[in-house]
Amino acid sequence: MTDHEFPYAAARRVVQTALDEDLGPDNLDVTTFATIPPEQVTVGHVVARADGVVAGLPAIALVIEAVAARIGALAPRVEVHVSDGTPVERGVQVATIAGSTQATLIAERTILNIICRVSGIATHTSLWARELAGTQALVLDTRKTTPGLRALEKYAVRCGGGTNKRMGLYDVAMIKDNHKLAAGGLTGAYAAIRAAYPAVPIQVEVTTTPEALEAVAAGARFLLCDNMSAELLRETVAAVRALESEVGERVEIEATGGLTLGVAARYAATGVDYLSVGGLTHSSPILDLALDLDV
Repeated sequence: MTDHEFPYAAARRVVQTALDEDLGPDNLDVTTFATIPPEQVTVGHVVARADGVVAGLPAIALVIEAVAARIGALAPRVEVHVSDGTPVERGVQVATIAGSTQATLIAERTILNIICRVSGIATHTSLWARELAGTQALVLDTRKTTPGLRALEKYAVRCGGGTNKRMGLYDVAMIKDNHKLAAGGLTGAYAAIRAAYPAVPIQVEVTTTPEALEAVAAGARFLLCDNMSAELLRETVAAVRALESEVGERVEIEATGGLTLGVAARYAATGVDYLSVGGLTHSSPILDLALDLDV
């Protein structure tokens, strides 16, 4: 994972919002300002307190720079020791911060809130990627992200070995049950989207084999098989693959709904291309990281 893939613009917005929450309208840390003289400098280390996959480390410098600008301090020097997407063990120092103690301490919680969250998602995703290794299936994320953190959370999925699906409502159309009901049916909904947005990819959510075949007949080349048992999914994949020779194109098939690591291999064996897991971004526990100052 390389730094140029990090979503810097989105991260800067997150950092500013977080610091607004922490420092209030007057950029005030009453504890730090009362106890630490502005001229004091220290060295601190960001340390892993658990095994996992780190991600979001470029945010450390962004937070430090933003804090220093707010309090009129010289920004401490940040040195990151590992790349995002790297597995680390408990006790590993992932970054060092050297300079203004005030800036470092004010930045501490915002740094950790971001990188612990993002690293937790990367760590969780890596478990899925490992479980699916050797199969044709990839693990996908969803739009079930924390408001305002989508770019960072989807970046974390990539760091963990997962694959991003759509970023929002604008880049891929997804016809779900409520769209079918409101539009009068699957085929009509597909035709309406294709007419309005001819260049936008369309995915159709299906829950039965006949519905999957209807979607392919309507023109869909990306299916979302929702809450199917492994047995029904296998039957649906086989039926769709048989229809591919008639339509002359391959159909991508994604499984979703109630998937767990315990059944991942079984669902991958059905022949699907993807397993999508909302829990990557809405339920991943943080990776425990800490900032320790040198004495």
